[in-house]
Amino acid sequence: MKKIILALLLIKSGLTFAQFEEKNTDTAWKKQYRASAPRINDLVHTKLQVAFNFEKAWMYGKAWITLKPHFYATDSLTLDAKGMDIKEVSLFMGASKKKLTYRYDSLQLFIQLDRAYKADNKYTIYIDYVAKPNDLEVKGSAAITDAKGLYFINPTGEDKDKPTQIWTQGETESNSVWMPTIDKSNQKSTEEIYMTVPDKYVTLSNGLLLSQKKNIDGTRTDYWKMDLPHAPYLFFMGVGDFAIIKDSYNGKQVNYYVEKKQAPYAKAVFGNTPAMMKFFSEKLGVEFPWAKYSQIVGRDYVSGAMENTTATLHQESAYQNFRELTDGNAWEETIAHELFHQWFGDLVTAESWSNLTVNESFANYSEYLWLEHKMGKDAADEHNFQDMMGYLQPSNEKKDLVRFYYADKEEMFDGVSYNKGGRILNMLRNYVGDDAFFKSLNKYLTTNAYKAGEAHQLRLAFEEVTGKDLNWFWNQWYFGSGHPKLKINYVYNDTTGKALVIVEQTQKTDKIFKLPIAIDIYKGDNRVRHSKWIENKIDTFVFEYTVRPDLINIDADKILLCEKTDNKTTENFIHQYKYAPNYLDRKEALDHFSKKASPELILGLKDKFEGLRSYTLSKLTASSKLSKQPDVLEAIEKLIAVEKDKKTLASGLKFLAKTKDKKYAAEFTRYATDSSYTVAGAALEGLQEMDPEKSYELAKKFSDDCKGDLGAVVIKTIISKGTEADFDIVSKGYKSMPLSQEKLMGTERYCAYLEKLNDVSKIKKGIDDVIHFRSMIPEQYRTYTDGAFKKGLDKLAASKGGEIDGYIKSVFK
Repeated sequence: MKKIILALLLIKSGLTFAQFEEKNTDTAWKKQYRASAPRINDLVHTKLQVAFNFEKAWMYGKAWITLKPHFYATDSLTLDAKGMDIKEVSLFMGASKKKLTYRYDSLQLFIQLDRAYKADNKYTIYIDYVAKPNDLEVKGSAAITDAKGLYFINPTGEDKDKPTQIWTQGETESNSVWMPTIDKSNQKSTEEIYMTVPDKYVTLSNGLLLSQKKNIDGTRTDYWKMDLPHAPYLFFMGVGDFAIIKDSYNGKQVNYYVEKKQAPYAKAVFGNTPAMMKFFSEKLGVEFPWAKYSQIVGRDYVSGAMENTTATLHQESAYQNFRELTDGNAWEETIAHELFHQWFGDLVTAESWSNLTVNESFANYSEYLWLEHKMGKDAADEHNFQDMMGYLQPSNEKKDLVRFYYADKEEMFDGVSYNKGGRILNMLRNYVGDDAFFKSLNKYLTTNAYKAGEAHQLRLAFEEVTGKDLNWFWNQWYFGSGHPKLKINYVYNDTTGKALVIVEQTQKTDKIFKLPIAIDIYKGDNRVRHSKWIENKIDTFVFEYTVRPDLINIDADKILLCEKTDNKTTENFIHQYKYAPNYLDRKEALDHFSKKASPELILGLKDKFEGLRSYTLSKLTASSKLSKQPDVLEAIEKLIAVEKDKKTLASGLKFLAKTKDKKYAAEFTRYATDSSYTVAGAALEGLQEMDPEKSYELAKKFSDDCKGDLGAVVIKTIISKGTEADFDIVSKGYKSMPLSQEKLMGTERYCAYLEKLNDVSKIKKGIDDVIHFRSMIPEQYRTYTDGAFKKGLDKLAASKGGEIDGYIKSVFK
């Protein structure tokens, strides 16, 4: 599961992912140990026959479930089966069936078997049932915002702008809404599914499509078979009018299921998948383990993406056209994340949600691995830093990575399991070395293939490969909470020729971290490395010198998961920027220059990495002192003239816009037609300050092809200057904006635009647009977002009164 922190949640109040977790006033969970699910019966094979009632959003199912007792003999079976109509439960015996006694409480099916079965006795249960997902009330999480299991999208085709689709979402335990099973991560089953659908649709499921049979009623039955065992939550069905873009890796099918209008862009978005499969297979020493790999994009998907075995499901954000892709593939890391799950999560599955780290931490870290391979270490380190900042929230400090106490399993999908876990793997890789790291991963995967795994098994794999006792690392990082907060001071004594480096751990807990670190000492470009351990509240390291060092660089590889105050001088940071090799070395120096409003900040404009050039531009734009200096303006003008990276170019244009100098109007007009939405958006926004009429004219011209930053600026411009005649453009633009902070912020502006209108039908349509956007936001988030809707609608109601006031009250509840 790729956790997507919706941009709309990162609102200006500073709220973050962790703060959107529901507050649970019941503390009884603190005493409830979350043990692994007991294995009384083991799944062996699951066979399903399913057909869909689109009008009712029901699924008619027949299941043949083969099981065997795990160890002890048993005469009963409990299956998860949520919100179903159960028609029949029988023991299936070849050509005959024997009805069994059962009890059903709407969530679980308790079956009395015909006799006691021993561990080597397999038996098959037949169940005839109807799944009614829309009738089931279930609770989601911050990462998985709904849990109905089976989703009918626009099933009757009433919305002409949206296709009809069906897709499933099983994690954590939601597939039991549409199939009876033992819905636990430590179960594994082979699988076959016969899916009957209208002949105009294509289907996707796990494994391979073995046959298709046309039926006389205009339907078709597709037969999908999965020969290798995998967990029930990874079972998947997808149905819709998709184009199938074919690719391959090592003789295996690699297909991309997209809406037909998106077909021209599919390979540009997903086309690196075979290269990723090759890279990960070689790194892990474990060949891609499944028969095929498909990816499908579903409408209204409730999360970012999901690693269903051989059939990953993505949300609509994966769709990008060629103009969007000029800024880089925004979905590349997600594609890598879900693919890596095919090993970590699907081949070896977390045996309990407490051990989610062996799934999600690895998938998170795969994003780093792929970026490092494809884009270089700076790009990977930038991503690593951003993920670390996603973890460094107060609410995460007290959470263990492996957590046996939690109020709800959904809470495990957080910045600890993902972000912190990925950073821990980066530290572990640095400590043991690349060869040992990847050989240890190979050992873990091959030892536990097609089984469930946990953090201790990961530790044992690393210990066997490295010959090191790593309990200290696991106890500290996996079974402990928090992170070090370091204050670093330097004392130089030229008389004695000694430099003291004093490292103090300042975290407000009794926990003292044990940290292997590298310390590099520089004289000019000459660097000498020292390997040390931080393991006390205060550690002092002494280094002798004849000539005072230009720089002592603590955590020289910049891999520690920590917060730190590093009290270097400006001269030290200048040397660090020029000679230390890592992204964070240079970023830390730029942050120091920015904080001090030091002219050395301009060094970042020539950084080799576009991410730091863009970052420098943002800091210069925000600096009231530095932004006014002629040499800074001249340097930025030169950068814009040669810059190839679109995001950096856009940052440069934003700096020029801040000057409000009309001499740049012609340049902004030219860049407003750039192939990049980001560049065009920055140029159009700058033009608003210099030539509002020209900006308005161009905004209307661009309204048929504007996404991303350009789309947000186009709507903002037309709302600001627009008349009633522009309503269709404004409404279409507002509706087409993705679920984002920009749309949330733009809602009040949209309501202000509606105040200008006199046509009641248009005003009501605009209100409907706003209410539809609100309905897309999961209910658990509305406490934080409804203020923006209420503010805009209240002003509109006060302005128009009467019929409009009443209409708003009737729809905003």
